[in-house]
Amino acid sequence: MSLIYISENGTKLSVNENRLTVTYRDGLLKTIPIENIEGITLLSPAQVSAQCMEACIMHGIPIAYMSKGGRYFGRVSSTGHTKAALQRKQSKLYYNDFSLNLAKRIMNAKLRNQKTILRRYARTDGIDISSYSKSLEICANKVWECESISQVIGFEGQGAKAYFAGIAECIEPEFKFVGRSRRPPKDEFNSLISLGYSILMNELYSEIEMKGLNPYFGFVHRDDEKHPTLASDLMEEWRAIIVDSTAMSLINGHEISKQDFMINIDEPGCFLTSSGLKSFLKKLELKLETKVKYMEDLEYPVTFRKGISIQIGRLVEAIESENADIYKPIIIR
Repeated sequence: MSLIYISENGTKLSVNENRLTVTYRDGLLKTIPIENIEGITLLSPAQVSAQCMEACIMHGIPIAYMSKGGRYFGRVSSTGHTKAALQRKQSKLYYNDFSLNLAKRIMNAKLRNQKTILRRYARTDGIDISSYSKSLEICANKVWECESISQVIGFEGQGAKAYFAGIAECIEPEFKFVGRSRRPPKDEFNSLISLGYSILMNELYSEIEMKGLNPYFGFVHRDDEKHPTLASDLMEEWRAIIVDSTAMSLINGHEISKQDFMINIDEPGCFLTSSGLKSFLKKLELKLETKVKYMEDLEYPVTFRKGISIQIGRLVEAIESENADIYKPIIIR
């Protein structure tokens, strides 16, 4: 299955004899059997024919609209996987201990994964990140003692400050990073991870819908009418191990340069150029298709993308059983 990313202005998408045809502005054509497509993400203005949109809906292929900087605008998708009874139960569990127990499990895993990623990059350059690592360990342990989701979020926030301070120590000196900035991203690393988080959320959104859940009925993040909070919940355990590690690998591995970014062109902030965007998308796709053995209860390796699907399936089991302990977040070593 293929995920299609459209990042060039003026691209046209159409359907001919059950094949998606992508026509670029320079006249180059690319055709793909529509049954081989898992999703389409538009990162720049593109023309999608009515026939193409209808074919995508009929085949359950979501079309997501985003900016090159990662701002999510919306999506076109089929409602064929909606499960009303499951969503009723999903909504009900928001109001009991299920939410708190799930929050503890997810945030503990997130903090532990951040600690592992930080130690990997510090070890490469012999950097002392012991104070940041200790802070993450303390926050991860404190999560289990929390009596409310707000307390869990508080310790997650403390851990995030330590984590990004440690990342700032490990990142290639040429790429100055002084902390997390979102809208707009103020530097190259923030630009990479902001876009990466949006793409990851889009992947989760699609899988959540495929499993019949409602992406807007979250458990950890509180309700927001314009934000898919369940996708945000489930993204937490994956952020560092998929997106942050990809960004660090590109920068510290000298696979991307400062010339692949632009400052204050169309809007305030730091954003990828077309060539930089292609490099990042290729690297991120390779990461998502990397096979790992981190999935608990599985004796065989699966790709990170398959792992995301498995995790959402486990959440469905937890919701149906009304038991958050069934959900076992991925924790890397």
